[in-house]
Amino acid sequence: MKKLKLSTVATYGILIAWSLVVLFPLYTMVINAVKPQREIFRNPFLPYWPPTFEGFQTVWNAGRFDLYFRNSLFVTIVSLALIILLGSLAAYALAMWRSRWSTVIYIFFIAGLMIPIRLGTINIFQIIQSMGLTDSVFSLIPVYIAMGLPISVFVLTTFIRGLPGDLIDAAHVDGAGELRIYWSVIMPLIRPAVATVVIFNLIPVWNDLWFPLIFIRAEDQRTVILGVSLLFGQYQTNWTRILSALSMAAIPILILYLLMSKQFIKGLTAGAVKG
Repeated sequence: MKKLKLSTVATYGILIAWSLVVLFPLYTMVINAVKPQREIFRNPFLPYWPPTFEGFQTVWNAGRFDLYFRNSLFVTIVSLALIILLGSLAAYALAMWRSRWSTVIYIFFIAGLMIPIRLGTINIFQIIQSMGLTDSVFSLIPVYIAMGLPISVFVLTTFIRGLPGDLIDAAHVDGAGELRIYWSVIMPLIRPAVATVVIFNLIPVWNDLWFPLIFIRAEDQRTVILGVSLLFGQYQTNWTRILSALSMAAIPILILYLLMSKQFIKGLTAGAVKG
């Protein structure tokens, strides 16, 4: 039997410990979502039998979370699609256009990673108000696109610059135009980077409370996280319902990560090893 090195054992030990630290809050949230409220305070870290799904049923039916989920899904899917489309087009242009001005534009995008968008909340709200988009989920989409473009351009530009130039030259020789090269050559090759961008942007878009709280007052336009925040009472809070809503809100993120995890890991490790 092959002996394990001490460094290998230490590495696995650290990874297992970190996994437990990450999974413990999720475990606590899920097991308390299927308990009566009195059991949450009595034994918050132990499972309860038989589990009760009253919180899920009440939140979904009486709390209108079916509507909130549709709003959040619509905003997230449209925002991510436009982030990928606009970010990949900008990244392709910046990767192919090598000049002083392209460097300036690239730095302009990168600056967006260092400046929090919330600093401009007042001006953003004035712009949204002038466009007549207040009290609408459509008000969130341009804000989330602005939030996601810097990381999208940064990741995709670096990835495209690492692609073999002979592929693009061969496409030009075959008579392909820039849009054809972008769609048929570049996009299939940058799928791992696209998956990375999607996951990096999914969490802040889906979990955002700041802008929905400022832009939206109409009940039928609320997002999931905004709906959860309204479950907190001034004098009393039903934690079973809140944890049930948060458990449901975590499902889309977990599903997307599981579906795209392989591409996500490829995107993170691309260029780390040269072969």
